Formats: sequence, C-alpha cells, structure tokens
Amino acid sequence: QDLKEGKPHLVLGLLWQIIKIGLFADIKLSRNEALAALLEEGESLEALMKLSPEELLLRWVNFHLKKTGMTISNFSGDIKDSKAYFHLLEQIAPDGTKEGVPRVEIDMTGLYEKDLKKRAECLLKQAELLGCRQFVSATDIVTGNAKLNLAFVATLFNKHPALTKPENQDWTVEGETREERTFRNWMNSLGVNPHVHHVYGDLQDAIVILQLYEKIKVPVDWNHRVNLPPFKGVGGGHLKKIENCNYAVELGKKKAGFSLVGIGGQDLYDGNPTLTLALVWQLMRRYTLNVLEDLGHGEVAGDDLIISWVNKTLAEAGKSSSFKSFKDKSISTSLPVLDLIDAIQPQSVNFDLVKRDSPSDEDKLNNAKYAVSMARKIGAKVYALPEDLVEVNPKMVMTMFACLMGRGMKRA
Repeated sequence: QDLKEGKPHLVLGLLWQIIKIGLFADIKLSRNEALAALLEEGESLEALMKLSPEELLLRWVNFHLKKTGMTISNFSGDIKDSKAYFHLLEQIAPDGTKEGVPRVEIDMTGLYEKDLKKRAECLLKQAELLGCRQFVSATDIVTGNAKLNLAFVATLFNKHPALTKPENQDWTVEGETREERTFRNWMNSLGVNPHVHHVYGDLQDAIVILQLYEKIKVPVDWNHRVNLPPFKGVGGGHLKKIENCNYAVELGKKKAGFSLVGIGGQDLYDGNPTLTLALVWQLMRRYTLNVLEDLGHGEVAGDDLIISWVNKTLAEAGKSSSFKSFKDKSISTSLPVLDLIDAIQPQSVNFDLVKRDSPSDEDKLNNAKYAVSMARKIGAKVYALPEDLVEVNPKMVMTMFACLMGRGMKRA
C-alpha cells in the first residue's frame, strides 16, 4: 500500500535495500577469498569474516590508500575533497599486466583544482575510464552523501578489487552452512535492523537478538537495559556490547523460559557458533510455535489442520495440486506452493515461468526460488530455503505452508 501511494522515503528506502543486496553480494570472504589480503597484523580469519560489507569496503579503501600515506574513517566527510578517491583510482586502475585488460592511466591533475565541485567532476571523469561512473554526482561527493558514496565505492570494488589472495596459506574459507543460512534468512524475513549478513558477527552486540525477542512477544526494556549503537569507548564499546549480550541471555532464561545451560553473554559476543545457534534455534522455534498457535486460535495447529486448510484452499480455487503430508514428493516441484500462492492472491503467479512437466533438478530449484520469492511478494514472512522445498525437508516445508496459511487467513 505504501508503494502504491508512492511515499517517497519508503520507496527510496526499499530501492536502497535492493541496490545494497546486489552491490554487496560478493563483498564477503566466503565469496571472494582475495579479501584475505585485507587481514591486518595478528588478526584472525574469523575476525575478518565478522566484518560487515561496509567495514570491509572501508578496510579495502585504506588497504590501497596506505601506499599513499592516507587513510579515511568514513564515506562522508573524509571524501568530500576527492583526494582519497583520486589516489584510490590510481592504485586500482589496471596496469596492463593482466592479459586482455589494457592499461588505464589515471590523470591526477584534477587534484590541483581548487574548486571542490570541479575537482569532484574531474574525479568522476577518471572513474568513467574504469567503467565506474555510477551512483554519485560531483555534488554527492562534496556534500558527503554517505549512502551514494558507499554505493560508488562498492562499484569500484566489484569491478576493480586489485587484490590477490595470499599464497602459502594453510586455511580455507568455509562458506555459510545451510543451518546458518536458514537462521539468517529467518531473521531478515522479520525485518530486523541492521540486516544480518553474518550470523555471528552481526549478533555480537545483541541488538538483533533483542529485536527477535520482541517478535516472540517477550518484552525488552530498551530504555534502561539496552546500550544502543554507535558504541564508543575502548575496543569499540565491547563492554557495552557484552552487557547487551548478558541481558539477552537473561531474557532467554527468565522471560522466555529457554534452556540456555552453559551459555553466557560472552559467548554471544565472541560469536561462539554452537552456543549462538543454540539460542537462535530456540528463538526461531518459539516464533514458529507462535505462528501455529495463531493459526489454531490459541492451540498449536498440527500438521493435519494446516494440510486440510491448504488442500481445501487449493480445491476451492480450482487447482489440481494436493498432498497428504509434508513429506509428499510432489512438493519437490514447488507446484503445490505456487498454486497456493495463486489461490491466496489470484493471478499473482506467472505460470509461464514454472516448469510443470517432468522437471529436472535444475527446474525444481528454479521453481522453488520463484515460489519463495512470490510467497514474500504477497506478504508471507517465509524463511524456508528453496533447497528445503526441493529436498522436501518436512519441518521447513511445514513452516512455508504455515506462513502462507497465516497470510491467506488474513486475506479471507
């Protein structure tokens, strides 16, 4: 409704989130091992993996600026004079040593232009030589528009990272596990702020965890018990972050009734995988139970109730799909999910994009990706992964249909 009414700040906010997701997709160690070149003296790989894309981009810029004796600490005030940008372009421009990539000579004379706006325009002409004149104008640079400058730097990184993975390293970067992706997907489906990119690093101040408590109807004392960012002080305010983590564990034990034996706030702050996931799993389980209780009008809705509602809704809409359990192999095609989405919101699904007859494994995955996307589009807060549908993971399949049922009942 907000988009339909064209509310500027909400439309722009949504567009920014979409742009960020696209720009930041490869700015993570698991997708780009050359980022390991940004490791600082004595820093562990785990610590680097915890950095957000924004922090990695700042680290990347300073990595290249170090050769010129410059550093920046933000993408607003520190770049207004364009000096950092000029030196960055000079460092990352192709030098002609890579086969098929011609040398690009950056003209640095613009640095001596006294008018900052004209200097920024000179800078952008050089960025154009690298195919990177996107997102910012000269005015955006001299006024220090942080979002647009961040997008500009992300574009520079994606096209010209100028990084080489360190040789002779005895480590390998492990990608995100299915379990971690499921939890991250669930948290982001609830609209937590900030967006979770890394399950452990992004939870170490407990701000997201405390928001999740509110989602499961556990009240949080934001005014008296929570330290809010920005965290200032020694070590980036680590003591304040640990206080938040202690409060998160306290809420779990005393208010939510979770089993958190052997889990302390320090474990969350340290990003202990096993103990962090133990808490997040209980949060997600409680959320799912709450969804099922809402569907069952106070009593937990069992599988039979959900399956009965789905099959009835499909039949009333004239759909041919049906199934008897959440282990039904027909679910691997995602057709029951897509038919249900179309039954809840008629003509929302473009079935020309759906492979119905004898789908291959690739077809099934594409169907599943489309199903998850369309479920979110009609407003269902689904957090199952496409792979869960293809593999017919009964627990996650149940959550998919439960979330769609909740959305369908609201529309009825």
